Amino acid sequence: MTLFAALRLPREILFGKGQRHALPAVARRLGQRALVCTDARLAATPVFGEMMAALKAASIEVLVHDGVQPDVPRDSVALCADEVRSFQPDLVIGIGGGSCLDMAKCVSLLLAHGGALQDYYGEFKVPGPVLPIIAVPTTAGTGSEVTPVAVVSDPERTLKIGVSSPFLIPSAAICDPDLTMTCPPSLTAIAGADAMTHAIEAFTAARKPPGHELAQQNVFIGKSALSDQFALYAIRLLGRSLEKAVADGSDESARADVMMGALAAGCAFGTAGTAAAHAVQYPAGALTDTAHGLGVATMLPYVMSYNRRVSASAFAEVGEALGLAPTGSTDEQADAAIREVSRLFAAIGITLTLAALGLTADQIDWTCEQAIGIQRLVKNNPRAIDLAGMHQLVQAAFDGDLAAAAR
Repeated sequence: MTLFAALRLPREILFGKGQRHALPAVARRLGQRALVCTDARLAATPVFGEMMAALKAASIEVLVHDGVQPDVPRDSVALCADEVRSFQPDLVIGIGGGSCLDMAKCVSLLLAHGGALQDYYGEFKVPGPVLPIIAVPTTAGTGSEVTPVAVVSDPERTLKIGVSSPFLIPSAAICDPDLTMTCPPSLTAIAGADAMTHAIEAFTAARKPPGHELAQQNVFIGKSALSDQFALYAIRLLGRSLEKAVADGSDESARADVMMGALAAGCAFGTAGTAAAHAVQYPAGALTDTAHGLGVATMLPYVMSYNRRVSASAFAEVGEALGLAPTGSTDEQADAAIREVSRLFAAIGITLTLAALGLTADQIDWTCEQAIGIQRLVKNNPRAIDLAGMHQLVQAAFDGDLAAAAR
């Protein structure tokens, strides 16, 4: 086949212990008036206060918006934009978990282009550059620091909705593992499992015909040579250290591995995209009020089983990245990889079935109908999936039957 790759990333990525101290220098290259989006808990911490003091010492005017809420309610974005417009920021800094980074992206968009956020739902609706964004994650999972998507909750819709545009990719991502050291075990597990799901779905995403128009017409384009490298690197790091980081949050090496794994997974899926595990989580998560990372991780082993007949060689590579010895046939190696993902997720407390997440039997049909409608994800799945196939997958995940998913 013809070698093909595409990748969209920030202009600058800084990773490592203490890299948060580079924030003032990075910010000064982008502007002099910074809006900072964070949540109330983080805003009250000494480390956040130190970061704000460093910005001010660098002669950067700072306005802190500390009202970011989980899942970024749509109207909270408009309220923030209206409140800060008179400040006239020339850059936006998101500090915190994925919601804080997504809020920074959305507010930057509204400040640059006006209108209502819903004007930009979908792909390629952002008409041009937004205010420069610096993303400083304090959790290791979403990868939002490097991706072209922001997810919000809309009161007029049952499912969360995304704004997807290369213009939303932050100008700079500053990833300091020290900022994750206080994450509790449950959040570490859910965020890390989210990152593992990103990496595996990106690595096994459908490979599209590599025409010149592919990346011009799609934000997420399926697997390619470069996204594969980031995905495998993420799987390797998360496979060796996620369990350690959950067990001992003070393990600096494990924390660094998990944060780098989440970053690399974001680099992979930010171009390749994700697939069926994410498609099911949108409706299932809405019905069960489930954390995104927990829902996609619950689905992942079943989606891997469903895809095994067309992705066995890719799953064998996943197994090697997870540290498994490449013994037996390709199919046997693929099965071993699926078992290892299931074992790892069970070990860190990921819920094993959709029923255990709270989905009820009478909600299965609606979940399937909504999931199959999310075509940007469904078309990225390596094995074609129609409504009957989606029902097979969701029923298997509800029952906890990996073998049924593989039929």
